[in-house]
Amino acid sequence: MASYAERMLTELELGQTEEAKKSYALSLRHDDDDTIYSLAEELYGLGFSNQAQRAYKKLLEKYPAADELRTALADIAIDDGDTETAMNYLAEVKPESDAYLQSLIVMADLYQSEGTYEAAEAKLKTAYDLAPDEPVIAFALGEYYFASADYKNAIPYYRTLLEQGERHFSGVDVASRIGVAYALVGDVDRALAYLEQIDEASLTPDVRFQLAMIYAADEETHDKGIKAFEELREIDPDYATLYEPLGALYEHQHKDEQALETYQDGLAIDQFNPKMYERAAIVSERLGQSNEAQSFFKEGLKYNPEDVTLTLDYSDWLTLHEQHEENIRLLNDYFADDEADIDPVMYRNLAKSYAGIEDFEMADKYYQAALPFFDTDASFLKDAYYFFREAGEQTFAKQTLDLYLNLVPDDYEMLEEKDILDAQNDEDAFF
Repeated sequence: MASYAERMLTELELGQTEEAKKSYALSLRHDDDDTIYSLAEELYGLGFSNQAQRAYKKLLEKYPAADELRTALADIAIDDGDTETAMNYLAEVKPESDAYLQSLIVMADLYQSEGTYEAAEAKLKTAYDLAPDEPVIAFALGEYYFASADYKNAIPYYRTLLEQGERHFSGVDVASRIGVAYALVGDVDRALAYLEQIDEASLTPDVRFQLAMIYAADEETHDKGIKAFEELREIDPDYATLYEPLGALYEHQHKDEQALETYQDGLAIDQFNPKMYERAAIVSERLGQSNEAQSFFKEGLKYNPEDVTLTLDYSDWLTLHEQHEENIRLLNDYFADDEADIDPVMYRNLAKSYAGIEDFEMADKYYQAALPFFDTDASFLKDAYYFFREAGEQTFAKQTLDLYLNLVPDDYEMLEEKDILDAQNDEDAFF
């Protein structure tokens, strides 16, 4: 005859909630203690933490020396955000207890939940020193460092598990963790050695992404990268970070239509990604779709108004298309933020736009502001020279012309300009 605990679990599986409640109550009254303990574990795993907690407490009243019940109750309290209760349970577990190692792991989890990471690390290291051959401790340390993005320190603990024959632990493919960790520290060869041996069932989206990124980094494996990203998109289309590198791969292969479609799909999932707006605009422009390019710039800046790269690229686009008033408005709005990152190219673009609307006073201001940053840019110096010459700024005209000729000494047109400028200066000096 099935126990009440078995009956309850079956009823839960069938969605018979009221019947399950009755079977649960009967289990606590009539089932043996081992069955109740197993039921508590099952319920906790299924997310019924309140019912699991009640079962553990009933057992703890009967077996006050059973510290494994305290660690289980502390786990539940941590999940509930009740850190004080969790700490009280763990404080009762003494070093001589068989459950002490588990209590250290649970305490580390508690400290992590509170953001006191050094204390969490210390508890795990203490546990490892006490039981270096205990797989659960090595796994906990590996997971701790992995979650902390300290991948270099995570690797040795995961490798310890493999050496102990623990390829899969707590639902995790240990080899995939090692492969991803190597990928994230830039050791591509070791990463591939682990990642390419993982069976299809263990290829989580994160593992697929890292494998695709490794392929994307080498021009010889770009086709593999595209295939891996596309497989990831098919399995998990909401994996937002796949779209930008996939679009970049299509661009590299001169497949602009596919790149643009990829960026559009990515932006439908992540509308705050400035890089994808930037690339979508650039690809649109390359495809001759200027209106679409401008729309991408505007939409991107609506969600990312402080992004310097997106602002600068849009300013370049506006300057190129001689939309000077829009460029002036864009950059003045950007400059209004005292904490905004200023790129000197913005001074150059404002100079061109103010000159374009014949506001020569402001153009002069920004040509002078840009000059120290572009004194080795021949194109800018030539443009600035003609502006200063027409504006009657003889000192700046001579300065920019001299700088230009230092870079391009055989530009005969500009050498003639120098002769004319020198003659004018001689004439002014004579009179």
